[in-house]
Amino acid sequence: MYVYVWRYQVKPGSEAAFEAAYGPGGDWVRLFEGGDGYVDTLLLRDDKRHGWYLTIDRWRSRATFAAFRAARADAWEALDLRCEALTVVEEEIGTYAASDGAG
Repeated sequence: MYVYVWRYQVKPGSEAAFEAAYGPGGDWVRLFEGGDGYVDTLLLRDDKRHGWYLTIDRWRSRATFAAFRAARADAWEALDLRCEALTVVEEEIGTYAASDGAG
């Protein structure tokens, strides 16, 4: 398992649009679903700091994620550019592999 984690601070008033783009069935999930090895995405809303979120994207392996990213680079960049308008902060927390060495 390979996991990709991002943190966001969403612009006030853009929370609904952000959740629609990054949540279940959203634009990012629809893009990822076209990739071999995509498992799922979890969108977490901070319950103490309004407007802060985490996304956790899970892939079967680092290799399947890298292949997807390379194959869909143009679509990824276009969607990322479009979604930038929704956030104040967009920060990669990190990428993680399963502790059993898989991925």
